[in-house]
Amino acid sequence: MIAQLRGLLVSKDPGQIVVDVNGVGYQVFVPLSTFYQLPEIQQQVCLRVYTHVREDAIQLYGFHAIEEKMTFELLTGVSGIGPRLAANILSGITVEEFIPAILEGDIARLKAIPGVGRKTAERIILELKDKVLGVPRAGQVMAGHQPSSERDRTVEDVISALLNLGCSRKEASVAAEAAHHAVGDGADFEKVVKQALKHLSEGTGKRL
Repeated sequence: MIAQLRGLLVSKDPGQIVVDVNGVGYQVFVPLSTFYQLPEIQQQVCLRVYTHVREDAIQLYGFHAIEEKMTFELLTGVSGIGPRLAANILSGITVEEFIPAILEGDIARLKAIPGVGRKTAERIILELKDKVLGVPRAGQVMAGHQPSSERDRTVEDVISALLNLGCSRKEASVAAEAAHHAVGDGADFEKVVKQALKHLSEGTGKRL
């Protein structure tokens, strides 16, 4: 499961880019919020990645900030919203605007996003009003965490990978934190993931 990509930015267009990682070019779909943060071509880029597996393809969605990825994952959990529409929504509204719109039930603001009708807007508000409070906004610090730190980046990427494997957010968070504590600071993503899976298989979390 790919949770992060670091490499050379080979090409970029609104909506998708190509990242060269050790000679392998990865096509990554990105919302405009991330597109605007990209470096110039042939410069290093590091993105948090959501891996979407379909019967006929594996698609990667990349994000500049953790709050974008977390919001994307919440949106894909809403009935009737797939990854493409979720990315489109993030292209039409920032996380800083999205969270207040959900909490205030601002249907008009959500309807202003291309591809979002009234019923979809109402469903987003209904299903996410209690969940968006867990998404950090720019400048905020999550309880006990510093989102910009390398430590938190690794833990959040591990949580994302476990969510993709079917764990609940609570189970994934507990396993990722326990794994990071076990391996210590400086451990890479793969090592932390393996430790988290071991934690789960030992019965302290969800058995995979």
